[in-house]
Amino acid sequence: MRAATDPATPGRYPDPAVIALDPRFEKLVLPLAAVERLATGCRWAEGPVWFGDGRYLLWSDVPNDRIMRWDETSGQTHVWRHASNHANGNTRDRQGRLVTCEHLGRRVTRTGHDGRITVLADQYDGKRLNSPNDVVVKSDGSIWFTDPPFGIVGYYQGEKATQELPAAVYRICPDSGAVTKMCDTINGPNGLAFSPDESKLYVIESRARPRNIVACDVLDGGRALGEPRVLVDAGHGTPDGFRVDVEGNLWCGWGMGTPELDGVHVFSPQGERLGRIALPERCANLAFGGKHRNRLFMASCTSIYSLFVNTQGATPL
Repeated sequence: MRAATDPATPGRYPDPAVIALDPRFEKLVLPLAAVERLATGCRWAEGPVWFGDGRYLLWSDVPNDRIMRWDETSGQTHVWRHASNHANGNTRDRQGRLVTCEHLGRRVTRTGHDGRITVLADQYDGKRLNSPNDVVVKSDGSIWFTDPPFGIVGYYQGEKATQELPAAVYRICPDSGAVTKMCDTINGPNGLAFSPDESKLYVIESRARPRNIVACDVLDGGRALGEPRVLVDAGHGTPDGFRVDVEGNLWCGWGMGTPELDGVHVFSPQGERLGRIALPERCANLAFGGKHRNRLFMASCTSIYSLFVNTQGATPL
């Protein structure tokens, strides 16, 4: 895999790929930063997660059944785990351990600092999960994940199997490990993220037509969700995974429809479109990282791109 952007195609400042659609976006980006391609050669890059203590990025290459690693100090990329059970979404828990959604295992796992893998969830109500897709950790240590059937509909991102449960959003209790169904009325729940104050959970509704980004109020100390309401109507676009910055703005992987939609679209907490980052590929998911959480890593079909921005990724309270 290529280690860094081809030096024959240097970035231009300001980068014309960084497009403000609202004056508020100009405060979130840097005039002396450009999009860089860090690695390529994947079939479907997903689930980027930053490890600041080791200065490296992990992400899933779902069809190739592997997790990749890019090192900031060397700029080199290599296979970190193969086979990965067709891993998709990744995050870190409050102890810095890797938490992963696996299509093939139809489960959510945790990789300890010693490398041992623990199954956190693989069933609900005596039935197998579908194919856990994306995952976030709340400040109380609870783990929230979406479980659409995308990984069991064929043999490209998992293995074909019978769906036993409706698509839903689940919570894993940090104390007992009990799995609770939080919502099963979102049509094709995909990417998810909390607002900075954790008063809202945002979820991509990827089987709605058009797709939506919905918001749910977090109730009862994080043990219940209010009814989903549409925050963003995606129109002809296809939002997938996303993350939230410290000001509550949503940075959303986007694509399909037409090439002009590919990349990252940014919305205010009120759902207003602020700007976008144009990429040559559809962006599936992203993560904030770097020393100051101000470097945006974008997993985009075959490649990983990055851009330094003038904000920081939100962290659990």
